[in-house]
Amino acid sequence: MALTKKQIKQLKAMAHHLNPLIQVGKNDLTDAAVRQADETIEKRELVKCQVMDGSGLTAKEAGEELAGRLHAELVQVIGNRFVLYRASHRDDIERIRLVRG
Repeated sequence: MALTKKQIKQLKAMAHHLNPLIQVGKNDLTDAAVRQADETIEKRELVKCQVMDGSGLTAKEAGEELAGRLHAELVQVIGNRFVLYRASHRDDIERIRLVRG
């Protein structure tokens, strides 16, 4: 599902106030880190991630790889942080209502 420019703008505004919940460290994207990210994005739909100094990946590389492995959308990359979005399949959370078009 490709996001429109309006939807990306909406998600960027929502992500601005978030603290990074997922950190990519010197071990880069291990299976454990991907599992943790999968659980987190399933609960929240929108997550901010941070790439630590010891990592061999840039924020763009880590964001693209993690988005691909999670079947999520890379919303934004700024400095050493990136934001991912994926609609949740759970019924017990409040879902993000994306704007149309």
